[in-house]
Amino acid sequence: MNIGIMGTGHMAALMTDTIRTMKQNGESIDLYAVASRSAEKAERFSISTGVKKAYGSYEDMLRDRQVDFVYIATPVSEHYKNMLLCLNYRKPFLCEKAFTSNIDEAAHVLFMAEAMSVPAAEAIWTRYMPSRKIIRDVIDSGIIGIPRTLTANLSYNIYDNDRIHDANLAGGALLDVGVYPVNFAEMCFGHPSMINANAIITEDDVDECDTIRMEWPDGRTAALTCGTSSISDRMGVIYGDRGYITVTNINNPSAVNVYDMSRELIKTEEIPEQISGYEYEIREMMEAVANGDKECPSMPHSEILKVMRELDSIRLMTGLQFPFEA
Repeated sequence: MNIGIMGTGHMAALMTDTIRTMKQNGESIDLYAVASRSAEKAERFSISTGVKKAYGSYEDMLRDRQVDFVYIATPVSEHYKNMLLCLNYRKPFLCEKAFTSNIDEAAHVLFMAEAMSVPAAEAIWTRYMPSRKIIRDVIDSGIIGIPRTLTANLSYNIYDNDRIHDANLAGGALLDVGVYPVNFAEMCFGHPSMINANAIITEDDVDECDTIRMEWPDGRTAALTCGTSSISDRMGVIYGDRGYITVTNINNPSAVNVYDMSRELIKTEEIPEQISGYEYEIREMMEAVANGDKECPSMPHSEILKVMRELDSIRLMTGLQFPFEA
């Protein structure tokens, strides 16, 4: 299956490494094309990564009938129009998180994709990883009793990155790193009935850090944090009335440990070896395209919309609005 990559930044490079290894391992996938708004950037990326074809415009790549689906690795602010462009050429796409800048954009894209029967998915890798089921199975086993609350955090010192502090690119903590603790909580407990949030807004008019509290009708709660100017331990912890589960690095889980009421380690779940962690979303998208499915089961359209609606709610509470939304 021929993959076309839209964008030539950090995520595009990581994905090419993953796809190259998948091909070397015998999977039916090919680094076929890359597109940038700059022909020079596309050519340079093609040479350095081994992508076969380089296009100096997105539309030129989308006109290529050999491209089976597109991986979109552009800034969040560009996702909406990039996906609409893919739909214009009826090209299936896997779009990096956050899916769009807001719920209105997401709803329109997915409505069009479903109406046109074009497979469309969000590339939030933790939703597709085997660790998701591992954590879910431990919770459902009852080993920690009734789960009552959870905590999750993800912060990196990345504020100097131009994309992060540029409001015109939908920058800030929430849509870049905050999506992971939000999705972690929802993969563990489902969608909350109430959300409260606070944020530090910088002079660049983006959120530097966010604190989010979620509540569920049965009394469960979650406390989440994210940030772009400091580092955190990236831990997720699910607390029950008979023990608790720790997840090392919610952004790409490397260990799942279970503790009893005495805080003694009683079980460790093994995480399967992986290429990078991105291969799972690629495989699921390949299967959707091959089968003519409109969505990926690990992150169906209904889930994309629910999460985007909650991200909008958090931004409304924190007073964060992007210039192009005014």
